[in-house]
Amino acid sequence: MSTLTAPQPTARPRRAREIVPERELKGRWWRFTLILLITAVVLVPVIATVVLSLQPGLGSQASGPTLSNYVAVFRDTLTPTWLGNSLAVALGTVLVSVAVAAPAGYVLSRGRSRAVSGYSLLLFVVQSLPVITAVVPLFILFAKFGLVDNLVGIAIIYVGSSMSVATWMMAAYFDSIPASLEEAAWIDGTSVFGSFTRIVLRNSLPGVLSTAIFTFLLAWNDYLVAIVFLRSSERFTLPMGLQSFFQQNATDWGSVMAVAVVMMLPPVVVFAALNRYFSVGGIGGSLAGR
Repeated sequence: MSTLTAPQPTARPRRAREIVPERELKGRWWRFTLILLITAVVLVPVIATVVLSLQPGLGSQASGPTLSNYVAVFRDTLTPTWLGNSLAVALGTVLVSVAVAAPAGYVLSRGRSRAVSGYSLLLFVVQSLPVITAVVPLFILFAKFGLVDNLVGIAIIYVGSSMSVATWMMAAYFDSIPASLEEAAWIDGTSVFGSFTRIVLRNSLPGVLSTAIFTFLLAWNDYLVAIVFLRSSERFTLPMGLQSFFQQNATDWGSVMAVAVVMMLPPVVVFAALNRYFSVGGIGGSLAGR
């Protein structure tokens, strides 16, 4: 006659705090505190800008926080026009730069020839040159084609100045995608262009977004090119429009800070909307079993 034995209780898994050494936990808290302090220091100018934009402006009878500065800059100034100009130039720069840098970066990543190596070296040299060295020759050239005081003209300059870095960024991300995925597609009868669009580009969303954000910020924040090529206030971008507030005898700091907040909002919205797409683990299981 067999006897039944009661099941032995399983050992309760230890908590993470019990497993992690106390010294390592202290190190984590120090790093967290340091990052928190650095973040607070970085956010001080942003918070100050927002607070000052809510203060009553010159001649205002309001007391306490108010939105009158935002109402004034959108009603009495060309801020809506400047905002539209900046968005048009920045988005146009992003579309053209990504459309050109993606196939150029693919050639740079997959090509193994002297021509590709020379092209890579040329990009390295071009990106090391400051934009200011080309502003005067470009101004003379663009004046002959009617591109001075023209948003298309500065968009062309933004595309050209961002192209080398954008191509390097795309090539660096394409290097992380295994070439065996494309080879498998070629065996199935896919063309080189088809494998690029269906395999490489589809798995390169974080790289494409990084390149798009870089070119967007370059065009959005530029002041040097805009001050040289733009003359009419109706064609100003936001950095130029913000500078125009300081040409008066008395500076209305409430309006200046309100325009500064408007200028900060689009990059913040872009980062907040696209943050969840920045993941590099999308192709981790593509080569399983190979």
